[in-house]
Amino acid sequence: MEHTTHNNDYTDFGFKTVKTKLKTSLVHEIFSNVSKNYDLMNDLMSLGLHRCWKRSFVEALDLRPNMTILDVAGGTGDIAIRINTDKTYLNPNITVCDLTYDMLQEGRKKAINQGQLNINWHTGNAEQLPYADSSFDRVTIAFGLRNITNKPLALAEMSRVLKPGGKWFCLEFSPPSGLINGPLKPFYNAYSFHLIPWIGEHIAKDRDAYQYLIESIRKFPTQEVLQNTILENGFSTCSFEKWAGGIVSLHKATK
Repeated sequence: MEHTTHNNDYTDFGFKTVKTKLKTSLVHEIFSNVSKNYDLMNDLMSLGLHRCWKRSFVEALDLRPNMTILDVAGGTGDIAIRINTDKTYLNPNITVCDLTYDMLQEGRKKAINQGQLNINWHTGNAEQLPYADSSFDRVTIAFGLRNITNKPLALAEMSRVLKPGGKWFCLEFSPPSGLINGPLKPFYNAYSFHLIPWIGEHIAKDRDAYQYLIESIRKFPTQEVLQNTILENGFSTCSFEKWAGGIVSLHKATK
């Protein structure tokens, strides 16, 4: 079922193999299509758990007063809005950068509805960030890294825009391991490959998008492999924590 890539001309798109130069536009199309229902789908798919994970993620950022923060692949702004809500007293300066304009529009509307007018919203590709070297104290990416075509290039870019000594944080789904890959495997597989695409079809009217999102989790590197890739692309230290029995992981790195 799974295909491996043979050279740099091809890459994975879920379980499919596609030309590398096409993947970014395919990802863009998916998120444009699901942008209006994206937040609702996150609640349904994770049974609301994504909100707890994101709150814990923001707590882990070790923020100080007046920091500049870049949230890459920030989508509908959950991380930026959460930082602004929970850390208002620190006066954070937050920029959201995402590939998909429609996702940013949903995020901007959500922020305005909550009276948050001080977030910067930029369209941009993580592989070529539109910022100067050493611009940010913190760079974050939550549930976005697995959708990026050239992950080493994106990691190097995120390191580039960090100030020396700045910290990078990544929250991402992990390939099934431990209990989920053992006794709970049949349930997790049924939930992943049957229930979530069904919800996608009936709520977001896009089964294929959610089939891709589930497959992309299975194709994502393990925590250890990702840690090595991070250290090879501009970071001096990197550690990770497994959350929710290893369903998601937090990687922390320092430039």
